[in-house]
Amino acid sequence: MKTSLVIMAAGIGSRFGGGIKQLEPVGPNGEIIMDYSIHDALEAGFDRVVFIIRRDLEKDFREIIGERIEKICPIAYAFQEKDDLPEGFTCPADRKKPWGTGQAVLSCRGIVNEPFLVINADDYYGKEGFRLAHDFLVENAGKKGSFCMPGFILKNTLSENGGVSRGICRVSAEGYLTGVTETHGLVRDGEGAAVEKDGVRTPIDPDSIVSMNMWALTPEFLDELETGFAAFLGGLQPGDIKAEYLLPAVIDGMVQKGSATVRVLKTGDKWFGVTYREDKEAVVAAFEELYATGVYHKELYQK
Repeated sequence: MKTSLVIMAAGIGSRFGGGIKQLEPVGPNGEIIMDYSIHDALEAGFDRVVFIIRRDLEKDFREIIGERIEKICPIAYAFQEKDDLPEGFTCPADRKKPWGTGQAVLSCRGIVNEPFLVINADDYYGKEGFRLAHDFLVENAGKKGSFCMPGFILKNTLSENGGVSRGICRVSAEGYLTGVTETHGLVRDGEGAAVEKDGVRTPIDPDSIVSMNMWALTPEFLDELETGFAAFLGGLQPGDIKAEYLLPAVIDGMVQKGSATVRVLKTGDKWFGVTYREDKEAVVAAFEELYATGVYHKELYQK
């Protein structure tokens, strides 16, 4: 069975302080975080990589990673643009960014026709999530609306340099997602975690299961995204230029109405990424440790 890895790489990365954070080298030979995700996905059994980017990134993106990866496996590009809207809708003139992760994955319509795994470009997930997701997709081949989510432990996903956004998950005793709430301003708070807003910190369970936008999905999900995007746009208030159409909200809506199930597959792997420019030094050190312990080898794509 064919499966694709879909990488969302269209984000502007405003918190990173300039530059294109997804293309920042972090490995010993200039590898970027996407290199490791692609390596781990191919190792787990995925067959193809689909990059979601903006057209203004295309030249740099192809030169820095696309032309290398196309020598290793089949690839495709999807383009997320703020003006790519359903018929009857126009983008506000003063909106600066595309419309969020839901619109990003929707840009794959006509490109992805097989089960697929969605990830962020600037997050390192570890190997386990890719194996769990691929095995799930193979075992549940042909089951529409049967999704899974590698679930990370909140305390393993926090930045030392500022707040992050995560989907806080509610999980049934049987291991299925019953709800997910996109939560912003999650910070480390001593040995624990908290939500920080307007300078006030509210404690939250550091062992909460969170979504890292790593979703194993089936191709008809794109139809749901298309229908939902029009409804989302139709419900916006005039002048709302920052609203985002987010994957966790779409999937949560499907779960609530019973049109999808999401198996939560817990992983203890530790996340790291370059949300902030100050994160880069720690990420480089983390990869050095992974090489030193034999998780990766100098020639990344050679067995």
